[in-house]
Amino acid sequence: MGSNHNNGTGAIVSADETDQSYEPLLLPKQPSGVAAVSSRLEEALSDTTLPWCRRITKATWIELNILFKLAAPAVIVYLLNNVTSMSTQILCGHLGNLQLAAASLGNNGIQVFAYGLMLGMGSAVETLCGQAYGAHKYDMLGVYLQRSTILLMVTGIPLTVIYAFCKPILILLGESTEIASAAALFVYGLIPQIFAYAANFPIQKFLQSQSIVAPSAYISGATFVVHVLLSWVVIFKLGGGLLGGALMLSFSWWVIVVAQFIYILVSDRCKHTWTGLSLKAFSNLWEFFKLSIASAVMLALETWYYQIIILIAGLLENAEIALDSLSVCMTISGWVYMISVGFNAAASVRVSNELGAGHPKSAAFAVVIVNLCSFLIAVLFAIAVLVFRHDISYIFTSGTTVSDAVAELSPLLALAIILNGVQPVLSGVAVGCGWQAFVAYVNVGCYYLIGIPLGVVLGFKLDFGVKGIWSGMIGGTVLQTIILLWFTFRTDWNKEVDKAQNRLATWDDTKAQPLND
Repeated sequence: MGSNHNNGTGAIVSADETDQSYEPLLLPKQPSGVAAVSSRLEEALSDTTLPWCRRITKATWIELNILFKLAAPAVIVYLLNNVTSMSTQILCGHLGNLQLAAASLGNNGIQVFAYGLMLGMGSAVETLCGQAYGAHKYDMLGVYLQRSTILLMVTGIPLTVIYAFCKPILILLGESTEIASAAALFVYGLIPQIFAYAANFPIQKFLQSQSIVAPSAYISGATFVVHVLLSWVVIFKLGGGLLGGALMLSFSWWVIVVAQFIYILVSDRCKHTWTGLSLKAFSNLWEFFKLSIASAVMLALETWYYQIIILIAGLLENAEIALDSLSVCMTISGWVYMISVGFNAAASVRVSNELGAGHPKSAAFAVVIVNLCSFLIAVLFAIAVLVFRHDISYIFTSGTTVSDAVAELSPLLALAIILNGVQPVLSGVAVGCGWQAFVAYVNVGCYYLIGIPLGVVLGFKLDFGVKGIWSGMIGGTVLQTIILLWFTFRTDWNKEVDKAQNRLATWDDTKAQPLND
């Protein structure tokens, strides 16, 4: 095998042009508008004949054109998926207070655990598919999709056991027998959803890595409308209750999975990346599992972190007002967070594609632009929160006591929104580069060894209450963000290109044999 060298523009080429193992890097098999624009970006950044300001202006316009075509549909997808689950919770809540508590516990407790784990494991596909697509090794994407689906389906088995025994687990955690029984009924209906997650997230990341995001947004939007109508019929007209609502939610997720897979089968945009079932999907499973687990730990620790603040705040004396005001703030933060999640997906796609294509300058430039865009949007929302701090709680409640408490927490909410404008995007960059294991260690240290203990000390020992708890946990997020910014700033993007090429060469499955051959 010939050695690699840099051709002076940042692109990695083969020293031995007869070496067929690098042919996909040299000879693109599939024309791609995004790939063509990406090449123009690298050329613009490398064009020393232009003044620096004009070069940056040209490159910024090119990158923004790519970025918002990725980020906007991604925001819609994640928002609609979140609202779909929320709609089931709202409809079940109209059955009574017990049903509302049960659906909330099932959705925000048990389901969030499975969602974070499956989404995290599925993110391994973002790294590998994104880099393979950038390198024009299109045949590898379908193999990675199948491999990830196999691993997530197997992971769904122990999750099913947890769902099956959720009633004694909830009782052990201190829930009443009545609420635990009702929540268990709801969770039983979510068991098929586990395996829908296992199929959906690899498909979603497979499409995102090719900059195919809009079809998922259309599918999620149509499914949401149908889901609300059918859920109303099943819950109220057919008397399905909690179990019926949960089963409809599982069914809707499977509709999304099937619709996306049909798109892959019939779309010309996927004809080079999906070439049929392959036995290679069963090879290298252990290595793929390790990357998937690192992705899961990284993302799950972030997903669960701010769920914990609600649990800790519930331990305060006279916690009702604190919990109400904190719930309002967390909900608002969660809405804005969906925008950052869209930029997270865009950052992962842009960085992995550029590294795979051998464009170090474009990868570094994409990191700067996506972070600046997400940060500026977050700052605008943070300013709005401060301006309307006395009014935002009335979206949820008419109580003046809660309004005053939310206004008092608004500076922390604004700071959290700004941090959420940067931190998730940096996590997306980490996924694009394959840094999941490193970020997982950082998250454990900053969130769980510093943030939570600091919040407990400030909240309970120093009697700052909910403000102390939230301040401590924000401190953990600040530290994590600083570390990721420092690490990203010091990154040698030429070395990251080399790592991407080595990763692709190690896991080159382009000679995979289809099962139907």
